[in-house]
Amino acid sequence: MSNSVNVIEVESSKHQKDFIMFPFDLYKDEPNWVAPLISERKEFFDKKKNPFYRVAKTKLFLAEKDGKIVGRIATCVNFQHNEFHMEKTGFFGFFDVIDDYEVASKLLKVAMITLKKEGMENMRGPTNFSTNHEIGFLIEGFDEPPTIMNPWNHPYLPKLAEQFGLKKVMDLHAYLITHESPISERQIRIVERIKQRSRITIRCMDYSKYDEEIILINQIYNQAWEHNWGFVPMPKDEFFYMAKHLKQIVDPRMAFIAFVDDEPAAFCLAVPDINQALIKLNGRLFPTGLFKLLWHTKVSNKVDGVRMLTMGVIKKFQKRGIDNMFFVETYLKGLEFEYKWAELSWILETNELMCRAAENMGAKLHKKYRLVEMPI
Repeated sequence: MSNSVNVIEVESSKHQKDFIMFPFDLYKDEPNWVAPLISERKEFFDKKKNPFYRVAKTKLFLAEKDGKIVGRIATCVNFQHNEFHMEKTGFFGFFDVIDDYEVASKLLKVAMITLKKEGMENMRGPTNFSTNHEIGFLIEGFDEPPTIMNPWNHPYLPKLAEQFGLKKVMDLHAYLITHESPISERQIRIVERIKQRSRITIRCMDYSKYDEEIILINQIYNQAWEHNWGFVPMPKDEFFYMAKHLKQIVDPRMAFIAFVDDEPAAFCLAVPDINQALIKLNGRLFPTGLFKLLWHTKVSNKVDGVRMLTMGVIKKFQKRGIDNMFFVETYLKGLEFEYKWAELSWILETNELMCRAAENMGAKLHKKYRLVEMPI
């Protein structure tokens, strides 16, 4: 292996800026890549502002070749994940690299050694930094931009990881439903009958009681997903941190809470796919980016779709049709508010109940993401 590839740990503000900005260079000619907001990325990596770092230890690395930044990677030891799952799994993420196995393998090797020194027994990724954030390599669906909080990567990237020895551990599915392929009247009638015969009620999120609602949703979230593969519970402070950022784009008419006999049972959130506007901004809101964002969302109605970002039913209330009720409610409200499509993502490939519910509603498999793993 050539000695010209040098991997350095990010310890200065200059190198952190290089870490954030490298994808802008790597993907500059890719029309389907959506640049993250630079200001948001700076805050995300700020260990004083982001409560995630209270339960995790992370490191960032850059690869240099011939004096130029050619790749990046991050490592994460998520203490909460390992305690919850009784594992010693370390994670890699923010993995972006030129199409060069020498560079990719050196970055992955540094990540592996770093995690092994922390006592980890397996390396899994990509996660940025946990299942509550962006995860997975895109492996199918490269011809369209990703929806909000989903990644887009070069097709060669997962192949480089596979060449290194990382093997598939889980695929994540994204389903698409459009106004051109509507939910059948039969399915709508089935859901109506479930509503009439059950003790289930659904209401929209109440923005006038925002903090109270977030506490309630946090409780539902941690119970509903606790049995899912790879799930990591979100402490109250981290959940509020994420909710603060989502509040700017959430359409409360598309956020639903289900109750059974007044007991909280499930939650569903579909958010406008703001990526349709962000793709125009190249990561910058100022000086003119804010105006452009308002133009593309409010004036030109460029945001015509939603991502069903999260949907979960507490275990004891599952198999009562609440998932189908959420699908139909989201679809009908979406049409009412002039959205033209919805992406349901992501759903674990092993979650047969949810995959089948999506397919029964007429949704089609749209994209696939993959997590990989290897012993270290």
